[in-house]
Amino acid sequence: MMNYFLRRAMVTLLVALTVSFGTFALFYFATDPAQTIAGEDAPQEMVDAIREQYGFDRPITVQYVEWLGGVLQGDLGQSYFWKQPVIALIQEHAKVTIVLALAALAVTILIALPLGISAALRPNSWVDRFALSTAVSAQAIPNFWLGLMLIVLFAVTFPIFPVSGDATWQHYVLPAFVLGTSSVPAVMRLTRTGLLDVMGSDYIRTARAKGFTGYQLILRQALRNALLPIVSVLAVQLGHKLGGSIVTESVFSMNGLGRLAVESIFNSDIPTVQSLILLFVLTFVLLTLAADLINAWLDPRIRMG
Repeated sequence: MMNYFLRRAMVTLLVALTVSFGTFALFYFATDPAQTIAGEDAPQEMVDAIREQYGFDRPITVQYVEWLGGVLQGDLGQSYFWKQPVIALIQEHAKVTIVLALAALAVTILIALPLGISAALRPNSWVDRFALSTAVSAQAIPNFWLGLMLIVLFAVTFPIFPVSGDATWQHYVLPAFVLGTSSVPAVMRLTRTGLLDVMGSDYIRTARAKGFTGYQLILRQALRNALLPIVSVLAVQLGHKLGGSIVTESVFSMNGLGRLAVESIFNSDIPTVQSLILLFVLTFVLLTLAADLINAWLDPRIRMG
């Protein structure tokens, strides 16, 4: 198990370093950070002075190594636009995104797993067709449109939940539903397909002969093996929710990392955008690593491969 962990951790580290360097280089090739700090109307002498002061005239590899060294020490740099440490900005906005992502993942699990299990228990029945229709509908509806419709219905027509903001738990209900339903199709179909494959196994026939039926058979016998791909997909979906909640946060005016990323891009705040991309990448690859380790624990054949 330790060898498997070390191999996966090395791959994770290489992916994070590659993406961080690529992002760092693209930003500095796409825009002039010295011009961004000085302002569009600044004279060339001021721009040159800022470029020399901040070291932007040095080779890109030297700048990257220096930036990475600061990141390893917890120094993500200074925001050009907000004029404060980037780490403070991220800490200020992270709570909203984390709570929203976890609530959305809970919505996904509560909807997708029961639908997938019910469809697997009654293949080709009306339950199966209903589950597949629900998955197709959830996949076809854009997040921004669903968010706007929910605001009109449950915040304006019937004022049950707040229109926008993130002050109370009520503010998270509608955006969590919007963000969570986007992952329902993949998880539901994978649950259904995995359980149908497992249900044809010899040990399931043995369990049936021992008297296990229905949900008892699914939950106690079949679901453990069917969980392997589901765990991987849920980890990936959580990573998407942590890094891809920009649209949902914008629709509901939530002050999370997604909204911070949009504002940083619009204001050419390179240090903040770089740090957010690095954070999103690290979150994604670490969640993928965690899913691989859980799968290896559930199925020893994986870590032996």
